[in-house]
Amino acid sequence: MTTAEKKELLRKQFDKYAEQDICVAFSGGVDSSLILIMACEAAAKTGKKVYAVTMDTVLHPKADVEAAKKVLEKTEAIHEILTMNELAVPEMHNNPKKRCYFCKKALYKKMLEFAAEKGVEILLEGSNEDDLHVYRPGLQAVRELGVLSPLAACGVTKEEVREMAKEYEIPTAGRPSAPCLATRLPYGTEIDLELLKRIDEAENYLRSFGWKNVRLRIHGTTARLETDIEVFQKVLEHREKVIEKLKELGFLYITLDLEGFRSGSMDIED
Repeated sequence: MTTAEKKELLRKQFDKYAEQDICVAFSGGVDSSLILIMACEAAAKTGKKVYAVTMDTVLHPKADVEAAKKVLEKTEAIHEILTMNELAVPEMHNNPKKRCYFCKKALYKKMLEFAAEKGVEILLEGSNEDDLHVYRPGLQAVRELGVLSPLAACGVTKEEVREMAKEYEIPTAGRPSAPCLATRLPYGTEIDLELLKRIDEAENYLRSFGWKNVRLRIHGTTARLETDIEVFQKVLEHREKVIEKLKELGFLYITLDLEGFRSGSMDIED
């Protein structure tokens, strides 16, 4: 099936959704942004409401909320920000391998409660076809709770999501993924909020050089920097500034991962 055919399939699906009010789990990332734009497009034909529900949490980069606001300017969606401390979930404390399952279950339950208060029966989330083929324990929670994943259901890949987002002129079309900060720690490591704040500050500093994909993975006293291989030379050019900033933030050993940026590198088994 071509991208154009998948887009048409999505449009038909959203037309069905828009026969009633819709809630969208909206992070501001490109996947949920595409879903929100298409949901609003369909709802404009039926006069139904679309609620964009953004979770403001302790484990997600603060830039997410700001990115969400830029997309919202293009829609008539009703924005709702719900706050939550994921570490209030007891199973989360030691960063278990099923962390994403426990976290997503708690987050989506809160969104479903909001939806129920508004009389909305449909909650959409942004998993795409590619997410079905990698380690994503959060998808189990999505299925258990009856949350709908239209992109995955229509076989839309991440590349196709970005292509469609560009067609809609969505501001976040080229924005890198911004997974929860706990992905920077090895499984079985106690989640320390103070440490996560330092990681977030460090990554924001590194991105200020124009490097899109940045992850600072922490192994004890060692900070392992993952970024795109094509910017390695630029990293080395700014080596002294990077070392100074990261040591100022309390990281003792600073390393550059020669394999470069790759999503889910903490999922690799020893």
